[in-house]
Amino acid sequence: MATYHEVAIIVPSLNPDEKLLSLLADLREAEFRHIIVVNDGSAEKYDPYFSAAREQYGCTVLTHAVNQGKGRALKTAFHHILSEKKELLAAVTVDADGQHRVPDIRAVAEETMAHPESLVFGCRDFSPKTTGVPARSRFGNVLTSRLLRILCGITLSDTQTGLRGFSPQAMRQFLSTKGERYEFEMNMILDAKEHEIPLREVPIETVYIEDNQSSHFNPLKDSLRIYSVFAKFILASLSSFVVDILLYTWFLQLITKVIAPALSTEQAIVIAVFAARVLSALFNFTVNRRGVFKSKAKTGRSMLRYALLCIAQVTVSAFATSGLYAVTKFTETFCKVAVDIVLFIISFRIQRGWVFK
Repeated sequence: MATYHEVAIIVPSLNPDEKLLSLLADLREAEFRHIIVVNDGSAEKYDPYFSAAREQYGCTVLTHAVNQGKGRALKTAFHHILSEKKELLAAVTVDADGQHRVPDIRAVAEETMAHPESLVFGCRDFSPKTTGVPARSRFGNVLTSRLLRILCGITLSDTQTGLRGFSPQAMRQFLSTKGERYEFEMNMILDAKEHEIPLREVPIETVYIEDNQSSHFNPLKDSLRIYSVFAKFILASLSSFVVDILLYTWFLQLITKVIAPALSTEQAIVIAVFAARVLSALFNFTVNRRGVFKSKAKTGRSMLRYALLCIAQVTVSAFATSGLYAVTKFTETFCKVAVDIVLFIISFRIQRGWVFK
């Protein structure tokens, strides 16, 4: 039967304090034999902590000459395990600030060995009943979880947990995942979805020490990295949306006042929607393929899939907008905006998972 002796513990660390050594002591007491500490470019004054990790606790210490980010630190450890410790069955990543308890680390290790095909998450409880959670952490996790569920169809209660379990095949897969800093952890989730790697959750204790002040997470800069794929898609969609609305308004006026004034407003809406969407779709396809999803699929295949999506989307948009106008008698532009907001969410999931996969 597998034991903790066959599990590597990965601890990325930048400018650590005594909490790192306390964590290492607890891990040794729990009989974890393979502990890998990654010194991610810490200042020289922190060298004694890494020396203690190596000499007192028998850890393998891997060192970056300069800070390269948590993502790169994890990849360095993955590469070391796959190259030098091929006999191990699993690896568990643990934060150096002492917020992951040994029983929870054990639970994630056991789940990973039991389900090597999966990516395992030690998930905290961010429900209102849980006390002691910093407001920014609760808001960030809840927001990201909802975005992933709505835009990508991924259900995960704790997207930012650092306590994760990997089989050797999962580590090999995620070595090619993009991202060098905190965005790497988000990109892993997206890559797992793309490569059909199951996600498994293990409930863990929700611990925040000193209101999480020791975290090196920069709320603004690192959040932008994490949400970059969403931000790019939203920006591309907004620009295409503006183009679409402007063309739609122009075509509607042209049809009702110049080309076919005898048509009903509902009929003019359908024609204007189709005409505007054809032109804005060409703009959106180019931006999404090159700038958002960076697709390597053949242009012809992607364009065909995108065209099919657009046909379905514009058909729904046209008749839903016309129907909404007929029922509510709100302005034509308001009705189109309301319909397209819903279609935007659906479109992201289809483009990421099918058109530009």
